[in-house]
Amino acid sequence: MFLTLLLVTLSLSVMVSYTAARVFRKPMGEIFSRIIQDSISAAWQRYIMFATYVVGISGGVRLYELERYITPQVVEIGVLELSGERWILEIYRTLIASLQSIAWMYLLVFIVALIAYVIVRGFELKNQKTGTEGSKNEQ
Repeated sequence: MFLTLLLVTLSLSVMVSYTAARVFRKPMGEIFSRIIQDSISAAWQRYIMFATYVVGISGGVRLYELERYITPQVVEIGVLELSGERWILEIYRTLIASLQSIAWMYLLVFIVALIAYVIVRGFELKNQKTGTEGSKNEQ
């Protein structure tokens, strides 16, 4: 029963991670191509997609929590039983934990991307302003 629960939580985490990676693939590509403006932006995008899987799966499959079903917590109580209610609770925890982990990762990525965008935009405006002043001085 424990092995089945482990496989179910792993499968759910993979599906959630896949869905999140598909949803954010295009926005991440646009952000990286805007900020980096080089072919390396595709490599960064692939890395973020990989990180989405790692973070989503590791967040959803909480091995230390699942150990409760194979290791007794207290000698008098014994091992927790995997009832129908516990299955539903573990599936819900898996979905929420995967989504929460991915959301935190993307929040961090988007904050860093926003800071990078502001810096890039500032340099663009500075160069544009310098270029405009240079052409006025030539006339």
